Amino acid sequence: MAKAVRFYETGGPEVLRWENAEVGEPGPGEVRIRHGAVGLNFADTYFRTGLYPAALPAGMGVEAAGVVEAVGTGVSHVREGDRVTYTGSPLGAYSTERVMPAEHLITLPGGIAFETAASMTMRGLTSAYLLRRIVALDAGDTVLLHAAAGGVGSIVTQWANLLGINVIGTVSSDAKAEIARANGCAHVIVYTRENVPARVREITDGVGVPVVFDSIGASTFATSLDSLARRGLLVCFGTASGPIPPIDAMSLAVKGSLFVTRPALADYIADPAERAELAGEVFGHVAAGRIRIDINQRYELADAVTAHRDLEAGASIGTSVFTL
Repeated sequence: MAKAVRFYETGGPEVLRWENAEVGEPGPGEVRIRHGAVGLNFADTYFRTGLYPAALPAGMGVEAAGVVEAVGTGVSHVREGDRVTYTGSPLGAYSTERVMPAEHLITLPGGIAFETAASMTMRGLTSAYLLRRIVALDAGDTVLLHAAAGGVGSIVTQWANLLGINVIGTVSSDAKAEIARANGCAHVIVYTRENVPARVREITDGVGVPVVFDSIGASTFATSLDSLARRGLLVCFGTASGPIPPIDAMSLAVKGSLFVTRPALADYIADPAERAELAGEVFGHVAAGRIRIDINQRYELADAVTAHRDLEAGASIGTSVFTL
């Protein structure tokens, strides 16, 4: 019988339940998919804690890869037997199989394993819109990237190197600094013992960087602003330490006519053509070996509670995935 992780109330990892699940036949515009691997993302914890709203009881997870087993009427871009991956609502990826809207599915290129796809679809598409849609960056530019040893950080750094962009990465430990350097960071700042804005100014001859990519949120917002060059852009694309504080518009003027944006992946993959273009680019790099996807932690789906505890404790390094 199919199994799934569900939660009936918001709270800590302990609210997650591993239970039997009924999976019916797909309706119009839907498919039934059997998962080969399931993604584990920090954003999953936002739904569990209630930071992101979800109608309870709810499934968990938005990313997985597997095989299409049945197709409902009106579905034409995938067929039974296709290898696919996806990221996006509705919740329910933490499952062995499910029925879901077909519109989210991306055909998986040959040579990319389910574990690789499930661990990189959200991170890869996020990296794609950060580097290819948010702002025009030129070879030789230098950017600041928080959480450089993380899943998105690893892909962004490697991709930036392909584009000739220099990355200053921040990490919390020497072990993570080694990972960031291996991914191609030109400079690494261990923020637990170094002053990030001061180091950025030192590296950039006092100018600052034109762009900061910040997935941390509350604890890094001020240092991110202070690391920007005049008319620089802060891209807040995550809130691992909590939501960013209210923005004082006048402070942006005082600090150098700065810009701040809070993008969401959903708005960059809503259009099927744009999603296909971004997916084609990132999966193309991975399939060709130009971008490496390292999976550092593997969990059984039944161990979702442990996985969430590790994630929130900062015990995970880089990319994690659920195996089936």
